[in-house]
Amino acid sequence: MAEVTASMVKELRERTQAGMSDCKSALVEASGDMDAAVDIIMKKGLVKAAKTAGKVASEGEVRTFVSADGKRGALVEVNCQTDFVSRGDDFRAFVGSVLEVAAASKAGEDLSTKTFPGTDKTVELVRQELAGKIGENIVVRRWDAIEAGANGFVQAYVHMGGKNASIVAVAAANADAAANADLKAFADNCAMQIVAMRPLVLSKDAVPAATLDKQKEIFAGQLKEEGKPEAAWPKIIDGKVAKWFTEVTLLGQANVWGEADGATIETIANSLEKKLGAGTKLTGFVRFELGEGIEKKTDDLAAEVAKTIGN
Repeated sequence: MAEVTASMVKELRERTQAGMSDCKSALVEASGDMDAAVDIIMKKGLVKAAKTAGKVASEGEVRTFVSADGKRGALVEVNCQTDFVSRGDDFRAFVGSVLEVAAASKAGEDLSTKTFPGTDKTVELVRQELAGKIGENIVVRRWDAIEAGANGFVQAYVHMGGKNASIVAVAAANADAAANADLKAFADNCAMQIVAMRPLVLSKDAVPAATLDKQKEIFAGQLKEEGKPEAAWPKIIDGKVAKWFTEVTLLGQANVWGEADGATIETIANSLEKKLGAGTKLTGFVRFELGEGIEKKTDDLAAEVAKTIGN
C-alpha cells in the first residue's frame, strides 16, 4: 500500500473540503489512490456534510433517559438547522441512538468517538453521513448524566416535545421511602420546576465562589450608579444576595405547583425528610434548554423583503 502523506491529505481536503481525519481515512481505505479516495468521500456524503458544518444549528431536540431501575438518568441535546428536520424520522432516530450511547457512557466522556449502535462506525462518522444526507448541519451539542444512591431514583421531565428537559436525582432513606407516592410526586414536580424556573444550582452551597463574587460586584456597581452611600453597601448587598439565592438555587425557589402557599422547595423537602426519614432529599439535577446560548442569525426584514421582490 502506498504511504499516505500529509501532502496527500492536504490535496484531498482541498478537493473535497472534507475533514482532515476523514481525508486520511479515505486515503488509507483507497490504498493511496487519490481518485478512489475522492469517490469514497463522495459516497459517504462527507463533502455535503463539510459544506453544512459552519451553519448555525439551533433547532433539534433535548431527550432524556432513565434506566429501568431508576438509578441513572441521562440527557442529550442534538441540534439541526430547521424545525422541519427535527421532526423527521432520520433525525429522531439519530437522537435516540445518541441517547443510547449516552446512557451507557460515563459522565464527561466524548460521545463522538463512541461506536454508533448497530454499526462499526463512530457517532461522529454517522453524524457526518446524516448531515450529508439531510443537507443540514447536525450537532451533538452536549450531554450529561446523573445517578441516584442505593435507595434513590432519578426523575425526568420533558417539555414542549423536547424543547426543554430536566433530570433530577432523589435520595431516599430506604426502599419504602423511595416508593412513597408523596416523594414520587415531589420529584416529578421538582423536575417540572427546574424546567419552568431555570435554577442554576441545587443550593447556595453549590454556587461557585467566583460566580458569587461576580454577582456582588454587579450589585456594588448598581448601588454606585444609584448613588447609595458606600457605608451602607455591605448590608444592602447581603440582602440582594439573599434574594438572588431564591432565584438561582432550586431549594431557595418558591414552588410553582401551588403547595403550602408557595413554600420553598427546601421547606417541602425538609417536611418530606421528617416524614419519611433522614437521608430523603434532592441530590442534584441537570437541565437543558434547546438552543440555549447559541447565537441565532437575525435577518434584516426590509432587506429580505427587497430581495424577495427583486429590488
